Amino acid sequence: MASLRVLSVIAAAAILFALALADTTVATKTADYVVQGRVYCDTCRAGFETNVTEYIKGAKVRLECRRYGNNVLERSIDGVTDETGTYKIDLKDSHVEDICEVVLTQSPLANCHEIQNLRDRAPVLLTRNVGISDNLRLANPLGYLKDVPLPVCPDLLKMFNLTAGDDDDDH
Repeated sequence: MASLRVLSVIAAAAILFALALADTTVATKTADYVVQGRVYCDTCRAGFETNVTEYIKGAKVRLECRRYGNNVLERSIDGVTDETGTYKIDLKDSHVEDICEVVLTQSPLANCHEIQNLRDRAPVLLTRNVGISDNLRLANPLGYLKDVPLPVCPDLLKMFNLTAGDDDDDH
């Protein structure tokens, strides 16, 4: 009788262990981080988003993580924007020793493909050691410049006290 109880306890322990392993397997398939951002066309060539900014469907971006100190590429994951110009990139594991950023790789628009200086990449922190408990990491918007500004842009830029050709060195 005692051996039957021992056998029952061992069987129950084995079943619980198997269930725990199955749970872990499911949990490890989910992303540790989700990097999300948007890609836009700067229709006024203003250098920032305006109320006439167009978000780009089908723009390609890449999440790149480079080792701090030697700049060696450790991880590279491609993403594509949806109809709202939003991309989401799932990432497994922490990158505490890396500098990660999302970079523009390709615009699907022939008339809006010029890379906008300082708007072609956005850094993201992919570690829990920075006080962010959520796994969603929001990257700053990335932008391309439209070849020819929209006709409404001069009036729009006047509202911001800007005119075409203004830059920060003149102020």
